[in-house]
Amino acid sequence: MKLTVHIFLLVWLCACTHNAKEQARTHQDSAAYSATIPDSLIQKNMLWIEGGEFIMGTNDNEAYEVERPAHRVKVSGFWMDSTEVTNLQFQDFVKATGYVTLAERKPDWEEIKKQIPPGIDKPSEDMLVPASLVFVPPASVNNMSDISQWWQLIPATSWKHPEGPQSTLEGRWDHPVVHVAYEDAVAYATWAGKRLPTEAEWEYAAQGGLQDARYAWGNEFMIKGKHMANTYQGIFPVSDNQQDGYAGTSPVGSFLPNNYGLYDIIGNVWEWTSDWYDAHAYKKISSDKIIVNPAGPEKCYDPEDAYAIKRVTKGGSYLCSVNYCVNYRPSARRGTPYDSGSSNIGFRCVYSK
Repeated sequence: MKLTVHIFLLVWLCACTHNAKEQARTHQDSAAYSATIPDSLIQKNMLWIEGGEFIMGTNDNEAYEVERPAHRVKVSGFWMDSTEVTNLQFQDFVKATGYVTLAERKPDWEEIKKQIPPGIDKPSEDMLVPASLVFVPPASVNNMSDISQWWQLIPATSWKHPEGPQSTLEGRWDHPVVHVAYEDAVAYATWAGKRLPTEAEWEYAAQGGLQDARYAWGNEFMIKGKHMANTYQGIFPVSDNQQDGYAGTSPVGSFLPNNYGLYDIIGNVWEWTSDWYDAHAYKKISSDKIIVNPAGPEKCYDPEDAYAIKRVTKGGSYLCSVNYCVNYRPSARRGTPYDSGSSNIGFRCVYSK
């Protein structure tokens, strides 16, 4: 059974067992816990990111409106995972804790109703089943604004079964874990003695010291004919010609790192941050002062999706392409419902005292 993406947009984005207040509390608990972890427990795959001042956002007219205007920010130093969290690492967490991701749980209609427009009838029980959103390339596209042509909500899809119940992780243990909601990422980070990065920390790290560059590696998309990240080549969403070597996710570390040694900070999968998403956040910031260690807005605001509650995801994914979603840049940002996952969303963790 396959559920349409229209049902997903109205219902599934809200299919969680905790409300927004609980999510905020969980994040605070995670930060408090990680602050008690001694440096001796920092995993070897973490890199020290020296703090400093940088230009966050952009004034590039070719960027999206939510990225503008550019503004000055200063962040303190922190440790960051050099790669996205892999399937193998997430399996270790699940084995140790017995954790069940949101995609593996039956959605709660009472919670769903809190984040959708009033007047929508409850779906039948056979539609309220564990599931997640999967990218399925269509043979053709009639209207690029209709994402249901390439996104399908498939029951029994989860981090263990990324394309549906018949799929497995065989040969993909070193790929980034996907189908993880914000709550799942926070749970892993807490278990590991870490936390999710703020949007400012993430963007500062992604720039790698190249404050005036369009990409994480410079101003040219390719360097000497070489692809620098896992993105979509061809005509999205019908034909990926795989010039970069991959049609879906790639093993972490398959492309060159940025100047800070971070792999796949751009492309491969979108990455969760701890910030609430506000589409107008940058327009509310004073241009004459430096913002120090911003933690993001106090609540979500998205005029195009008024009922959803979203966190910021960064970095773009293997589905970003020049003809549809040019989000393979450090300043790119989007709001993702905190209780949803998909086949192109993952995360990495940070640590600071």
